[in-house]
Amino acid sequence: MTIRALVFDFDGLILDTEVPIYRCWAEVYEQHGEALDLALWQSTVGTEGFDPAAELERRLGRPLDWDEVHRRRRQRRDELQALEVVRPGVTEWVTEALELGLHLGIASSSERAWVLGHLERVGLATPFFCIRGRDDVGAVKPSPACYRAVVEHFGVRPDQALAVEDSLHGLRAAKAAGLWCVAVPGPLTRGLDFSDADLVLDSLADLSLRALLSELGSCGSPDEGGSRDERGRHPHASRPAGGAGRGHYQ
Repeated sequence: MTIRALVFDFDGLILDTEVPIYRCWAEVYEQHGEALDLALWQSTVGTEGFDPAAELERRLGRPLDWDEVHRRRRQRRDELQALEVVRPGVTEWVTEALELGLHLGIASSSERAWVLGHLERVGLATPFFCIRGRDDVGAVKPSPACYRAVVEHFGVRPDQALAVEDSLHGLRAAKAAGLWCVAVPGPLTRGLDFSDADLVLDSLADLSLRALLSELGSCGSPDEGGSRDERGRHPHASRPAGGAGRGHYQ
C-alpha cells in the first residue's frame, strides 16, 4: 500500500472554527431566553440540515430581525475565531507530507473562500494545491463528492489517499470515496463513535505522519482494515471521551 495524497478536512481539524460558531449561536439563544442543546448541534457536525434561526423562531413563536442578529453574531464569531490557532500536529504533518512528496489537499463542507481565508490568516494556504468545498461539488458531507474531486485532481486512486477527519459525516464521506481515514476528534466531537476509521488519534501531535503511514502499511485496503489490538483497534488508536457537536451555520 502506497499513499500518494494526504487530504485534510478543514473546520475543526486544521483550525477549530467550530467552537466559536457554536458559542455565538448559543449566545444568541441565551439572549432570547433559550438554550441551544449541544446534542442537537452534534447531529449536524460536518454537514448541514439543522437551521438554528428557524428553530429559535419556532420556540419563540415570532419572527426576529435577523439582519441585526446575524450582524452581531458574525462579529462575535469573527472575534472568537481570530483567537484560534492551527491545531496541534497539523503543521508538522504538512511539513512531513511535503518532505515525502505527497500531494496535499483539503476536502470541506464549507465554501472554498471560507477555507482559503482562514488558511491565509494562519499562513498555511501555500502547501495545499487542491481545495474543494461544497460550492465546487454541489454537495456537503457525508456525500463523498469533495473527496472524489480532490483525488481526481491529483490523479491518484482513492486507496492511495489518506483522509484526516474530525467528524462522523466527514469520516463517512472519506470512506464512501474509498480513502483511508484517520479520525482526530476535536473539542466538539470527542466521545462520538469513530470505529469505522482506520485509526483514531487524540491529536495529530501524538503520532508522526511517517509512523502512521508505517501503521497503515500493515493493512490490506481502506475497507479491510489491518493489524488491531485485542479490542479491535489499531495500535495507538484511542476512544476519546466527552462530546458535543458542530455545524456549518457560519
